[in-house]
Amino acid sequence: MPARLTLVSHALCPYVQRAAIALAEKGVDFERIDIDLAHKPDWFLAVSPLGKTPVLLVRRDDGTVPVFESAVICEYLDEALPPPMRPADPLRRARHRAWIEVASATLATVWQYDTALDAATLERRRIELAKRFEQVEGALGEGPWFDGAFSLVGAAFAPALRYFDVFDTFAEADVFATTPRADGTPFRARRSRARVSAAAARIRRAPVRPPRRAVAGATRRGRRAPASAAGDGGPR
Repeated sequence: MPARLTLVSHALCPYVQRAAIALAEKGVDFERIDIDLAHKPDWFLAVSPLGKTPVLLVRRDDGTVPVFESAVICEYLDEALPPPMRPADPLRRARHRAWIEVASATLATVWQYDTALDAATLERRRIELAKRFEQVEGALGEGPWFDGAFSLVGAAFAPALRYFDVFDTFAEADVFATTPRADGTPFRARRSRARVSAAAARIRRAPVRPPRRAVAGATRRGRRAPASAAGDGGPR
């Protein structure tokens, strides 16, 4: 029997979005459980040693295994499920992994831009982002996708790029003035083809509750930990 997958999430966590995009690209059904990171239930801490989302619970006949950290989850999914989202060549794969790290750094700067408390900090972060996307533009080459196809690199960058759709409804960030290929347009086109947006459409949202047998001893059969609502909107 194929493994049954549950994505333990926070409603606004961009790292969860990476894993959800990878799951959607794989075309597999999965359950999603949102938790409140401000009030982490005991069952969640039992499956997430760092207390962060996402966690992927992989249920098999021989038990349930939690996989945590978004990059690790995405790599597991790519090794376990078709179609591949990374190249087979070791050097190209290493380059993909390196640019996923760039995506994580970019997301951190986006968060700093979003939470800037004064105009000077806002402008400093805006300049940092513009320079970062110049680097991304160079790596894209002719584009539209990194290394020629949508991959885990695209899944890593997509949550950062989607913030700018929101930012631009308030004021033009002008981050992509000189980097037209890096502005996320291909992601919007992909959503229009019901690809990346399938990350939401394919999620079967469950009540906020602990998964059964999340970890041996974390919950007892027939008993549930207290429910909690989603809250914290930070990166993790």
